[in-house]
Amino acid sequence: MKKQSGKKGLIAVLILVVLIAVFAVVYSVMSPSSSQGSKSLTIEVIDNEGVTTTYSVQTDAEYLRQVMDETEGLTYEGTESEYGMYVETVNGVTADYNTDGAYWAFYVDGEYCNFGIDSQPVNDGEVYTIEYTVYY
Repeated sequence: MKKQSGKKGLIAVLILVVLIAVFAVVYSVMSPSSSQGSKSLTIEVIDNEGVTTTYSVQTDAEYLRQVMDETEGLTYEGTESEYGMYVETVNGVTADYNTDGAYWAFYVDGEYCNFGIDSQPVNDGEVYTIEYTVYY
């Protein structure tokens, strides 16, 4: 009886190791990636009045928040959470979702960002748009 119980334990451990390996491979394939080295990109901020401010940026940063930190003239504030920063104010304009349904939407090359600013990868030639948006 003990011998059969030991085999079941060994099989369970082997299955666990295989599952961990599969999850690691899936994560590495599906995780966001950025290009390393120097990049040239653009950040556009569209405020609550529809005014667009454009920043041309040269950077070695890998993620959007790092680029935003480096961009001269661009200011932002927000609330930190376990998921990263929730941006509430850009260039002195605050979007308060609880008051009027407003928030700052982030786009990369016209497509809604799939990640927060802490994990949104940046690549050469891309355009990042930060737009004041009101949820209707």
